[in-house]
Amino acid sequence: MKKKQFKLLSILSILVLLILAACGSNEEGSSADGDSSKTKDEFKFLSLLTGGVQGTYYPLGGTFADLISKETGIKTTAEVSQASAANMTALKEGTAEIAFTQTDIAYYATEGELMFKDNAVDTISALGALYPETVQLVTTDKTGIKTFADLKGKKISVGAPGSGTYANAEQLLEIHGLTMDDIEPQNLDFGESQDSLQAGQIDAAFITAGTPTGAVEALNAVSNVVIVPVDDAKADELIEKYPYYAKDIVPSGTYGLTQDVPTVSVLAMLAVTNELPEDLVYEMTKAIYDNAGSITHPKGQFIKPETGLDGIGIKIHPGAQKYFDEVNK
Repeated sequence: MKKKQFKLLSILSILVLLILAACGSNEEGSSADGDSSKTKDEFKFLSLLTGGVQGTYYPLGGTFADLISKETGIKTTAEVSQASAANMTALKEGTAEIAFTQTDIAYYATEGELMFKDNAVDTISALGALYPETVQLVTTDKTGIKTFADLKGKKISVGAPGSGTYANAEQLLEIHGLTMDDIEPQNLDFGESQDSLQAGQIDAAFITAGTPTGAVEALNAVSNVVIVPVDDAKADELIEKYPYYAKDIVPSGTYGLTQDVPTVSVLAMLAVTNELPEDLVYEMTKAIYDNAGSITHPKGQFIKPETGLDGIGIKIHPGAQKYFDEVNK
């Protein structure tokens, strides 16, 4: 009888352990859905990845970091980075908690497509959409380049391989019947593109960033800037194949332009790691969108709660969703 009781107790003990293990597994898995097991108090420092100093992410990132620090009480620092694609990888590797990216790149990352093939990023969520990221094909009047057809055989900066700018360049070339093999691609960042255009070492540069972009403004100070247009028919063709694009313009007066130049854009957004708890991300989202009116950068006018979920193709962090549900009732 004692042996039977012992066996029964052993079986019950094993069942209890299995149930507890399953519960633990569910708790770990919940963090992939944006439900962190960590608490706000466990975070003493937050890192916000931006882009190069000549782009739009960096100056805006400094403002966001100050707002988040003030609202949450957690010291937040904006850091220079290689921008969109590299930022997604950094979030996956746990070297930062918040990052700027393009909506298209965030989608590729979570789906494991293009530059993220066989290396999907499944540990991130969206905090919110920010402003249009205008795809600018920049040159000067000295090059004589006026259309995409004029790019053939020329030295063109297309950004780093795997970057958001590189993907935009590749897709726009494709729509215009060109490939990277038809040009001499140069893997330069925005600052390097500006210097190389100024020195006549390259003929044009793809720059995907909010306008006005610092690097292009600096170029305009010493050269007559030309933005190569994307006409309506080509924009429609691009959007039909890649629906995360939208029609856009570089307004007259920007970089000394005398008329609006049609082009296309994706959206800038902020992504966060799923390990950030709901209450912390709620406070971060509130800090940015409630104070958007005080942002002095020209792109601040586009940052609004009512458009904070536009164009996002990945899951929204529960903390951000809570904020937008409250303000957009």
